Amino acid sequence: MKFFEQFDLKQLENLELLAKQVVEGFIIGLHKSPFHGFSVEFAEHRLYNQGESTKDIDWKVYARSDKMFVKKYEEETNLRCQLIIDTSSSMYYPQEEGKLNKLQFSSIAAASIMNLLRKQRDSFGLSLFDHRLVAHTICKSSTTHYQLLLTYLEKLIQDKEEQKTTAAADALHQIADAIHKRSLVIIFSDMFDNGEDIEKMFSALQHLKYAKHEVILFHVTDKKHELEFEFENRPIEFVDLESGEKVKLQSNEVKSYYVGKVKEFTETLKMRCLQYKIEFMETDINEGFVPVLQTYLVKRSKLN
Repeated sequence: MKFFEQFDLKQLENLELLAKQVVEGFIIGLHKSPFHGFSVEFAEHRLYNQGESTKDIDWKVYARSDKMFVKKYEEETNLRCQLIIDTSSSMYYPQEEGKLNKLQFSSIAAASIMNLLRKQRDSFGLSLFDHRLVAHTICKSSTTHYQLLLTYLEKLIQDKEEQKTTAAADALHQIADAIHKRSLVIIFSDMFDNGEDIEKMFSALQHLKYAKHEVILFHVTDKKHELEFEFENRPIEFVDLESGEKVKLQSNEVKSYYVGKVKEFTETLKMRCLQYKIEFMETDINEGFVPVLQTYLVKRSKLN
């Protein structure tokens, strides 16, 4: 399912509702897929006992049966999930009216995963970084905490600050040091780090694994343009969103070289993730949110 293929950016003004719509559409789709057996809400119902709290009554069931049933949740697993988003300026691509950029896509995906985590009564935190660690919250499961993190993400979506560079390695090391309990760590990044020493970035990913965290890296790209370099064969001005540097050229003159270099980097990233037992997911923003949520749900089921 390609959710919001023709996206009205006004919907981004209510991220909570948007995430809820993404998750509801996803859950409906689960019933038609091999994932239909996963429980994303609760274990079963039981009759309501007079005098107990009414907060878990399933009012939809009551409307159909005229009997009050309580959602009986499975025993809490105490899963903690730290969601990490790269907020550097390269994540603002594509800058095309009416289309989600990588940062907006990542923010909606993170909000949707938080919605699922809430359904499963798990706790979650949020970390944001560019050339530094911008924000970091510990994992909690309260409604107040959920609303706070949505506020962070909504501000992120509206952010237009230019030329924010990336220093993923330094930020990930800080985050690894700050997460004191074993957690599921989910990273959204294009991994386009301006740093010359790629080994530092791999060292930071390895740090997360040494700390015993389960890690999913969503490598967020606009595949057609950023990986396959599919542009019209005419003079085009390309702008580095992090440095502001501009260069004008014909795409076919550099396509072969560019695609080769990007493929080499991506394959190295995949191999290192395999080596460190990090789940690496190529995530094309044009393919919607279902692959992201499916990946999370499969990982979540293995951690039960």
